[in-house]
Parts: sequence; C-alpha cells; structure tokens
Amino acid sequence: MSHASSSKVCKYDIFLSFGGEDTRRTFVSHLYNALEQRGIHAFKDDERLEAGQSIFAELLKAIEDARFAVVIFSKSYASSRWCLEELVHIIKCKNELEQAVIPVFYDVSPADVRHQNSPSVDSFFQHEVKYKDDMEKVQRWRGAFAEAGNISGYHLLNFK
Repeated sequence: MSHASSSKVCKYDIFLSFGGEDTRRTFVSHLYNALEQRGIHAFKDDERLEAGQSIFAELLKAIEDARFAVVIFSKSYASSRWCLEELVHIIKCKNELEQAVIPVFYDVSPADVRHQNSPSVDSFFQHEVKYKDDMEKVQRWRGAFAEAGNISGYHLLNFK
C-alpha cells in the first residue's frame, strides 16, 4: 500500500460488504463480533447507519472512510443491486484511493465470481431485464464483479 493511503486517517478499519439474506446472521455476524472484540472498528450496515441519513450516501461515505473493504461473495450477493452498487464504489476506491480489498468467497468459488457463473449468471440476467433501459449500470456491475473475482482472497466452502 502506498504511503498516501497508509497515512490516511480512516473512520473505520474495515467496511463489510455482503448480501444479507444468506450471511448476515451467520458468517458476517460472527466475523463482525470477532473483529470488534479485537478492537478492529468495522462498518456493518445494520450496526453503523445513522438514523435520518440517506442510506446509500452513508454507505458510499463509509466505504471511502474505511482502510479495507472486505467483500463477502455469497450465492445471493449478485442478486442485490445495493451490493453491486457498493462493489462498484469499492473497486473505484481500490483503483483511485488504493484502498485494500479482500474478497471472501463464501460457498461460491472465485471462478464463479470472476466468470459470473451460476448462481450470479441468473441474477445478472434478471438485472438486465429489469434495467434494460440502463444497460450501462449492469455493465458497471458486471465489470466490478469480474474485477473483484480476480483479487486474491479467502475461499470458504461449506463453512459452518
């Protein structure tokens, strides 16, 4: 990491990006608690969002205010437009601000993310139907998804 990014004062040590339905109350909850117990200040949307603020603006600001982004890819991650918008911003911060990105492949393989295989292929098809008038958005999501799949991370299969 460059001197500029390592000397930046960050509000959070880690921003956690995850698809809620299949990881929030299991893996992410355990990870968040373990990080906090070790004094690592993590942003998790249901723990840190301020009442009365724009959710999306708060999420983008939290990504920028974090030293690391941990992206937890799961079977449902690509089905969430929120997750995909977060991911686009995370990749932007990686490329422009040299933010460190750590992917965690939870019950999906890095190749599935990189090549947008099942189950993400179905999600992207649904996005293409829903956003047929804004295919640039879907292409940004696909590009960020593929780029993140090329980052070395942690592959967890059958995690309990």
